[in-house]
Amino acid sequence: MPITKGAKKAHIQSEKKRVFNIRRKSVMSDVVKEVNKAVLAKDATKAKELLPKAYKAIDKAAKRGVIKDNTASRKKSRLSARVKSVK
Repeated sequence: MPITKGAKKAHIQSEKKRVFNIRRKSVMSDVVKEVNKAVLAKDATKAKELLPKAYKAIDKAAKRGVIKDNTASRKKSRLSARVKSVK
């Protein structure tokens, strides 16, 4: 546990940030799962409709440092490839 005043403050801040990061990551994974479900159900229109939503969630996670930029690019690339494969 933190001992000094500054360490206590840093610990509190990191716990608050952790909550936001977990929320952002779970939102991202939920949207990606929705897109994957639409792809598995061969519902191309729903998958294409959800793709911008997934891009937004992935980009926000990357912008805030929850995931790295290359990870975000890879996720977006693979998602778009999956959506394109459903025709």
